[in-house]
Amino acid sequence: MRRYIFSRAERILLKAVLVLVSLLGLFTISVFANTETDARHDVADIIRRAAAEGRIAYKLTTPKELKTLLSTEGKEKISNDGGMEILDITFSDVRARFGRMKDFSAPFTLLWMIVQGKGIDIGQERQITLRNEDDLKKFDPFWGFANVSLVNLDLREHRKLLETMPFDSRTVWPESDKMPEGFDPAALLEDGKNPGLGIRNLHKQGINGRGIGIAIIDQPLLKDHIEYADRIERYEAIDVLGVPVQMHGPPVSSIAVGKTCGIAPKALLYYYAVPPWKWLDNKPWSETVEKIIELNENLEESKKIRVISVSVGAFSQRQNYDLWEKVVDRAAKEGVLVVTCDPDFLEFGILNHIENESHDDPANYRRGRYSSCGDVLLVPAGNRTIASHYGREVYTYDRTGGMSWAVPYLAGLAALAYQIDPKIEPKTIVDLWLKTAVHTDTGPIVNPVGFIDAVKSSKKKRDDR
Repeated sequence: MRRYIFSRAERILLKAVLVLVSLLGLFTISVFANTETDARHDVADIIRRAAAEGRIAYKLTTPKELKTLLSTEGKEKISNDGGMEILDITFSDVRARFGRMKDFSAPFTLLWMIVQGKGIDIGQERQITLRNEDDLKKFDPFWGFANVSLVNLDLREHRKLLETMPFDSRTVWPESDKMPEGFDPAALLEDGKNPGLGIRNLHKQGINGRGIGIAIIDQPLLKDHIEYADRIERYEAIDVLGVPVQMHGPPVSSIAVGKTCGIAPKALLYYYAVPPWKWLDNKPWSETVEKIIELNENLEESKKIRVISVSVGAFSQRQNYDLWEKVVDRAAKEGVLVVTCDPDFLEFGILNHIENESHDDPANYRRGRYSSCGDVLLVPAGNRTIASHYGREVYTYDRTGGMSWAVPYLAGLAALAYQIDPKIEPKTIVDLWLKTAVHTDTGPIVNPVGFIDAVKSSKKKRDDR
């Protein structure tokens, strides 16, 4: 095969062409690289500008609105976090997290954003101000309108929605001429503090839990809330180092011992802050109850713990149930009643109070959203004012309630019983709840006044023997 020999001129021309091609390649790579970098900066700049102008905002922006703003689709990933469904969307070097409660039909709304590795202020620490009536559809009946300003809206045609949404003492409402006729949030918030079913009449008789200790095992507590701060006798944190205050503790504490909304407002509160999200086995729960029993051995009589309130269920479905049964039995032998949501303790359901009707009349209650439909003991929990974890003077008007709220109600009733009769047996307390219940079209409703009368009668019969 003949080999071609380039002339000197041809070699010079060929080198020039190769150099030109190389330069063009580098230029093309540079152009594409710069275009990609500019695109990332454009997305970041759009996000920052929109957040500063309030067009991207905490709990107001939906995934669709963000995609429209950026004119692009991102990579999506869905996960679960307890009762919340989480949607993460990544756009280049922007990450956005959205959330919604799984039990409701509200859309995903924005929780936080990270832009180029740094969090961006979307108003998580500020009050949420609704811009128009379409924003109303973005809120669910779990969190409702807590810390929300509705002052810009005309709510006259939204009575049905308002009657399903919780709110708190930070909620800002429109003027009365833009509210449904007769809808008075301030009055509901105050009236909702009433424990109902004759409890306040018992308080007037001095039956208020004085001299009785209630231990609550629950999530980290806002300790300085005005509703119960002066009732805390002891606070112990277990396995929650670095965990901030959670939403669950203030409601259960206020229902048990709250000075304006509690069942036993003069009882002493022994609080054990624990991580229920980690304690999926009965062993740590059992050990905590053991700790309480051992503490009780060294307390003076007027400060002894007689009730343990644990707003958790499914103990009977978890590992090491034998440990739990043993410690509950030991507590009972020591004269301490352990109240839980577990149906193996007691099957019960919850009630919602009918607004603007007497709290003391059992006819003014209906089964709540999370209530059992069976013929079980029913306890007030919904349309109820409770302490909030958002601040020492913040209260929430809770529409739906839950089994968690019924537990401290029953624990408070037990404290009233122990005040009347310190020798009453834990089993007798539960039996008398069932025996004295008022039977209505709604179902058997707990009867605090009848229960206390039965406790007095039981004590008298024992004393007369």
